[in-house]
Amino acid sequence: MRWLLRSKIHKAVVTEANVDYVGSITIDADLLDRVGIWPGEKVLVTSNTSGARLETYVIAGERGSGAIQMNGAAAHRIKAGEEIIIMAFELTDQPIQPTVILADRNNRFVRFL
Repeated sequence: MRWLLRSKIHKAVVTEANVDYVGSITIDADLLDRVGIWPGEKVLVTSNTSGARLETYVIAGERGSGAIQMNGAAAHRIKAGEEIIIMAFELTDQPIQPTVILADRNNRFVRFL
């Protein structure tokens, strides 16, 4: 069994960072649907801006809002305006083809990668 990349949102931009919110990352539900990430799922978030890396769980944001919000302690590590990559993995004994999308600066789907 191996952990393999299953889903990836590439070059999203953090729209808000709120340390007072109970932890997690809020992601526009439209983006979640595009890559097959579920609310409550664990994700790895990496910042192209600062190099920070963290794991957290997903909360579905309002559809079409473009929201990518770092919540709780994660907001200390990754700030509003940072460009990030959001990845979900699957434990499997078979190769899988990940679903990878490119987002624009407003967190809208651009294309599959």
